[in-house]
Amino acid sequence: MKTVSFKLPELLVEQISSLASKSGESRSSLVRKAIESLVHKTNAQDQTSCLDLAKDLAGALAGSDDLSHNAAHLTGYGQ
Repeated sequence: MKTVSFKLPELLVEQISSLASKSGESRSSLVRKAIESLVHKTNAQDQTSCLDLAKDLAGALAGSDDLSHNAAHLTGYGQ
């Protein structure tokens, strides 16, 4: 594991220390978990599908459900 150094406000360090004391975990472990959670959340947002983005539009159009099974529905298609 690699060591990373950064600055935190004193109040935040006190809050992390208090939480670590109550949970029986180290401060490093708590900070690591918080960063992992942020990374996973950000990655999940980046992998949003087209359906997720347009889910409010799904089913908003009227017409045949599947044009591929009935040639009569394809009359004039592409013109």
